[in-house]
Amino acid sequence: MAGKPRSGCEALRVVARCRPMSRREEAAGYERVLELDVKLGQVSIRNPRAAPGEMPKTFTFDAVYDASSKQTDLYDETVRPLIDSVLQGFNGTIFAYGQTGTGKTYTMQGAWGDPEKRGIIPISFEHIFTHISRSQNQQYLVRASYLEIYQEEIRDLLAKDQNKKLELKENPETGVYIKDLSSFVTKNVKEIEHVMNLGSQTRSVGSTNMNEHSSRSHAIFLITIECSETGPDGEEHIRVGKLNLVDLAGSERQSKMGTHGERPKEASKINLSLSALGNVISALVDGKSTHIPYRDSKLTRLLQDSLGGNAKTIMVATLGPASHSYDESLSTLRFANRAKNIKNKPRVNEDPKDTLLREFQEEIVRLKAQLEKRGMLGKKRRRSSRRKKTVDGESATENEGEDDNEDGLEKNMENYLKEQKERLEEEKAAIQDDHSLVSEEKQKLLQEKEKMIEDLRKEQEATELLATKYKAMESKLLIGGRTIVDHTNEQQKMLELKRQEIAEQKRREREMQQEMLLRDEETMELRETYTSLQQEVEIKTKKLKKLYAKLQAVKAEIQDQHDEYIRVRQDLEEAQNEQTRELKLKYLIIENFIPPEEKNKIMNRLYFDGDEDQWKFQPLVPTGGNSSQMKRRPTSAVGYKRPISQFARVAMAMGSHPRY
Repeated sequence: MAGKPRSGCEALRVVARCRPMSRREEAAGYERVLELDVKLGQVSIRNPRAAPGEMPKTFTFDAVYDASSKQTDLYDETVRPLIDSVLQGFNGTIFAYGQTGTGKTYTMQGAWGDPEKRGIIPISFEHIFTHISRSQNQQYLVRASYLEIYQEEIRDLLAKDQNKKLELKENPETGVYIKDLSSFVTKNVKEIEHVMNLGSQTRSVGSTNMNEHSSRSHAIFLITIECSETGPDGEEHIRVGKLNLVDLAGSERQSKMGTHGERPKEASKINLSLSALGNVISALVDGKSTHIPYRDSKLTRLLQDSLGGNAKTIMVATLGPASHSYDESLSTLRFANRAKNIKNKPRVNEDPKDTLLREFQEEIVRLKAQLEKRGMLGKKRRRSSRRKKTVDGESATENEGEDDNEDGLEKNMENYLKEQKERLEEEKAAIQDDHSLVSEEKQKLLQEKEKMIEDLRKEQEATELLATKYKAMESKLLIGGRTIVDHTNEQQKMLELKRQEIAEQKRREREMQQEMLLRDEETMELRETYTSLQQEVEIKTKKLKKLYAKLQAVKAEIQDQHDEYIRVRQDLEEAQNEQTRELKLKYLIIENFIPPEEKNKIMNRLYFDGDEDQWKFQPLVPTGGNSSQMKRRPTSAVGYKRPISQFARVAMAMGSHPRY
């Protein structure tokens, strides 16, 4: 996709949000281990098992929101600038990360029925369509898609067939995309909310000890906004902004889940994909890594542009304040602290080749030309232009003009066809009254007129169909400036500008305070003077104690990191053991239930698809354009570091192929 660089590299914005203590935590007597300094943008976490005198760990982020913060505070200060950028043609991603039960879904979606508790997603819907209605001389097309990644399989939440697994593809121009993902054109907030609600009904959720309504999949709501505007050169230019609204499944310890059946398997897949996300972030931040492991999971491949690529990205780290969540909260804080060092390279996506808006515009022009040929649009344009003239010094509303356009189109079509029909009926009556014609000639002429009347009827049906299609296509395009009263529009614009100024001022104050703290520590020694040797000894002793405390904190941090590494390793070992058990089961099935000749046939049809990073079957019969696939592909494809056994290849293919 073509793009213009604007501001070069831009850091990924990271904010932290802490939920209130739950009733269950208060009843169990858990203590609070998190302290948030909203003004400085700092989070301090205290180890409940620490020795007396051990200092809490402190992390600094772009913004911090405590339990008393409102949904609108987070949106206005952090999210609104990103949505404005998407409307200008940038790609944008917002994702919530944290332990299960810390408020990720509440932050992203909130309570739809309560205006005060609506989350980022519903507020962004209103923001987008309000901006469109206020814009001038611009055409917009807004599309929405909804998908989830459940146990490393991509599902379209808006498709009729919920069991269909979608494939990831890569395009050199547009990047990673999902083949056959459904997309719906939406014209207002109500329609896009309806799309969201339809998808949410089929999303995978379940109950665990950590959360009664736990998300068991990663969900991504994708909004594509195409904008057409006439440039200074007089040509139409199209900008395309893509917004990824990501609600990640929560990380969770197997020991705390208290679940059986599918839940441990789900948790294993969730933790593996989040671990892959952590590895990608670590590789990006490291600076020494030559390879970024985006292909290790479907999630990281989909978020490839959002992590170090062409996008503006916001991460909301959600935290639990209670002592029993200390390990998970500390892990989340470390993860977020690494993520804030990622640098993206956002650019405006201008004049891409494959825009749907351009297709719609071309189709409307074609339909308009066909209607003009039939003489349907001449009078309509004159009527609509008269309607658009000012009345009593005020402009007539665009809605009236639009209604008149539709009414004029229908009336002109009816009048035209009525005139033609009346003329044919008159000619038919004249033939019947003409006694000079012989009966055979009269019959022949009457048949010709009947045929002309029948052709006229067919033309009427075709014209009605064409006019309906024209109106349907035109209605999908949103024209800026409609349906808003100018005075109210200006007031709302001023109010939003004030909100943005306040949010920007808060952000600048927070950055200045953080900078002042750093400078104070650096210049403390330069300002100090001593009146006696005793005073110097006392002050330097205090400094020594402070440095010793810092040394102990670093040692404790190293130990914590080691403990965290052991816990992650244990989780990965559990996941590996689970996969090994599944593989052994498939080995037994192959050895005991599949004849050797059938196994050889399967082996001969297997090939490794490097694009999708999985084993596949070649088709039994070559289809059109796929004859090249029938050639035997090497099974030692890129992506495997070591050879893999025949049984393993068959087992993996059986697991991914619908026939087995």
